[in-house]
Amino acid sequence: MFKKIVALSLLVCFLFIIGCAAHVHTIGKGPQMFQKETARQWYILWGLVPLNEVNTNTLAEGAENYEIRTEACGLDILMNIFTSYVTVTSRTVTITK
Repeated sequence: MFKKIVALSLLVCFLFIIGCAAHVHTIGKGPQMFQKETARQWYILWGLVPLNEVNTNTLAEGAENYEIRTEACGLDILMNIFTSYVTVTSRTVTITK
């Protein structure tokens, strides 16, 4: 029973505490209305070559004050566990207006 609790605790720490890595860029005065737009950026060869392009200007829809948050967290980590075997990884891009 003790081994199961330790294993579960390590899994929770890995996924929710250690796992989040984010880059935040504030444009203008930052978010004013707190509306969010999200897209997923896919990479091959462990992040060396992008498979798609997430256009932050399109997501911002002409806003002058917003925040760009690029992160690998929660769902990305779970998906990357399975897709990294074929060298595909993902990150989530969120625009907050």
